[in-house]
Amino acid sequence: MKKYILSVIAILAMTGTTYARQGLDTQRTSRIDDVINRHIHAGHIPGATVLVMRHGQIVYNKAYGYADVASHKPMQTDNIFRIASQTKAVTSLGVMILWEEGKFQLDDPVSMYIPAFKTPRVKVSFNPQDSSYTTRPASREITVRDLLRHTSGIAYAAVFSDPQMQAIYAKAGVVSGIGTMASDLKTKMTLLAQQPLMHDPGQAFTYGLNTDLLGYLIEIWSGQPLDVFLQQRVFKPLDMQDTYFHLPAAKQQKLVTLYEEVNGKMLPVTHPLYEGVDPLFPNRQGTYLSGGAGLVSTTADYAKFLSVFMNKGKYNKRTIISPATVALMLTNQLEAGVRPSPLPAQPEPFQFGLGFALETAVNDHLMPYRIGTFSWGGAFNTHYWADPQEGLIGLVFTQEYLSPYWSIGDEFKTAVYQALD
Repeated sequence: MKKYILSVIAILAMTGTTYARQGLDTQRTSRIDDVINRHIHAGHIPGATVLVMRHGQIVYNKAYGYADVASHKPMQTDNIFRIASQTKAVTSLGVMILWEEGKFQLDDPVSMYIPAFKTPRVKVSFNPQDSSYTTRPASREITVRDLLRHTSGIAYAAVFSDPQMQAIYAKAGVVSGIGTMASDLKTKMTLLAQQPLMHDPGQAFTYGLNTDLLGYLIEIWSGQPLDVFLQQRVFKPLDMQDTYFHLPAAKQQKLVTLYEEVNGKMLPVTHPLYEGVDPLFPNRQGTYLSGGAGLVSTTADYAKFLSVFMNKGKYNKRTIISPATVALMLTNQLEAGVRPSPLPAQPEPFQFGLGFALETAVNDHLMPYRIGTFSWGGAFNTHYWADPQEGLIGLVFTQEYLSPYWSIGDEFKTAVYQALD
């Protein structure tokens, strides 16, 4: 471990890249480095990339540590990361592009487009001996809005979910989507429709496969595979050149190695993830396109994506969505009394729009964010936020499986805000 730490220290200066620091106190930006270096020196992460934008300009862009420790491969600012649930916001943008084109209404029942969802039922009891269950009719159908705000009652398979729902999904063959290679959206979403809901639609925020289902709806509404639609309507217009479901061969060497903590040491993951998924899944060519967790990207690409919302729907003077649609997506959609699910735990009071967690007047005491900030993260310890009032975008990407050091995201936010000039 000592040799590893010394090697990391030796390459830190080589991997750093910073740009103009307008809007940042140059004497206090060192605390951003301190956060990342502290976690590297403690052996919590092998490396990271960070990017900060202020008023549309990149003001901080650095890489730290290693992309791969064994080969002493330094982290670079253009390294590619598994962004997992950061995929959800991208898919949500795709949904709203089609909404603007009149392909559906937000409060349409999903069954209008996928008849298998016509008569949803809610789990009443569960038998742990064989994962059997009883149900009752749901109080109403699931709507598209429910999927965007995670109030459908659909849970997650294998990750971040109620154990009973995980068992039901596992028995039925429903997958989490994180690195899933086999089958396709139509097959798995039709199977999902046959499973019980955790609760009545609209009753609670339950993090789940909602955005994978939205990905299938995009395919239905657009008539295109999800990857083709996102490439044509999002990635290409936003000049996102390193964002994919499955990496082309020429870019596979840019993928950061996935690590995990084993007996206090950070080691590369060499075993299957979650439902037997290959940790190198981005380099494999699969047929399941997870709208909720399937993408890989870079901090630079994701900053371009976030800038659309900061610029009221525009990117380089090109309109992606309208200002009114941006405002709707960044408006809290959780009605009074809608509780957040316990897994993963959310701070109270929790606010969520159409694809993002939100900072509103109700919860403005929780973080240094200004009201209007939107944010989320990914399962492999990637984090982002965008603060329209401050003109601020922040991203920190690391790459760990089941990391106990999730707080790096909050520490990074604190370091950035204290450095604002």
